Amino acid sequence: MFIFIVSFLMYLLLVWSGSGIPLIEVVLGLLLATVITVAYRTWHAEKKLSKRGLDPRRWLNFVVYLFGPFAAGLAKANIDVAKRVITGKIRPGIVKVTPALKSDVARTLLADSITLTPGTLTVDVDDAGGFYIHWLYVEDENPSEEQLYGNFAKWARRLAE
Repeated sequence: MFIFIVSFLMYLLLVWSGSGIPLIEVVLGLLLATVITVAYRTWHAEKKLSKRGLDPRRWLNFVVYLFGPFAAGLAKANIDVAKRVITGKIRPGIVKVTPALKSDVARTLLADSITLTPGTLTVDVDDAGGFYIHWLYVEDENPSEEQLYGNFAKWARRLAE
């Protein structure tokens, strides 16, 4: 149901022109959302879909994360990268951390948060849940989560697990 709703709403968002949506576009959106949902269920029959993604509290928590901890981390990282560019003090490298996230959604949220933060880039996530992260200034060969990306993993657990 979640995939159907998201697909349908995304289609409507793409065809919306500001003056309304013609009925034919609504019908096409419903058909396309149905095809996407059936295809997903066929390709991922072993995965159970939950309705947790439709919970308004989850969306509110995501907005709080986006404009709170993530925005603060983003601002802090921008200042740090600007200082490093000006001073030339960089020590790039790839480090591995294992945040112990269970769900693919939580891993994706954390990987995207890391990648969107200047100075870090998620290069790979292995099957065991280890994240390989390119870091602009490697302070420690075995960094802590807090040292590398702050409290993003805690928020990923809170939002997606």
